[in-house]
Amino acid sequence: MTELNEQYVDSLYGQDEDLERVKAGIAAQGMRDISVADGYGRLLTMLATLSKAKDALEIGALGGYSGICLARGLQSGGKLVSLELLQSYADLARKHMNEAGLGDSVEYRVGDAKASLAQLKEEGRTFDFFFIDADKEGYPVYLDYAIALARPGAVIVGDNILLRGRTINTAKEGPAVRAVRSFNEAIARDERLLSTVLPGYDGLAIAIVK
Repeated sequence: MTELNEQYVDSLYGQDEDLERVKAGIAAQGMRDISVADGYGRLLTMLATLSKAKDALEIGALGGYSGICLARGLQSGGKLVSLELLQSYADLARKHMNEAGLGDSVEYRVGDAKASLAQLKEEGRTFDFFFIDADKEGYPVYLDYAIALARPGAVIVGDNILLRGRTINTAKEGPAVRAVRSFNEAIARDERLLSTVLPGYDGLAIAIVK
């Protein structure tokens, strides 16, 4: 029933030319299309708009789908810093951002995200919106950095926090599952955060830094 509900909701919206181009580009490169779900992509734009975000940080660029969604919601002159492990993925994401007319609003940093986050902290950078959608084993560390780099009232969003059912399956104890469980528990219990978790698609955690 959940999947049917998602299909129904998605059917209410027409195709988005820029985002369809991203999906086609990912397929052409033989990459797994693990972009944020369409419904949550729309939510990212809404949350960025509602929070009046000026500076956003995303961890995991893939083909630029979430980057487009985030950049669309930023305030005029806003900037997105996008961390991506692979140069080829960052190049594809930049291509799609340029085609969407948003290339000037994004800065890519390529390499291990933890090293990039440490560098951003050393530079004294702060942000008012974070989107975490990268290697799941890194989620707890990425959350810690997001809180450290956050301005008061910043929004933190984490995708795929259900891991297609593995998170709630007690028989699953792999490193990614344990890390995401730890992330979810921190989102729910950290007194510095006001949060909720949405169970649709593959799960989305949303928190506001107090």
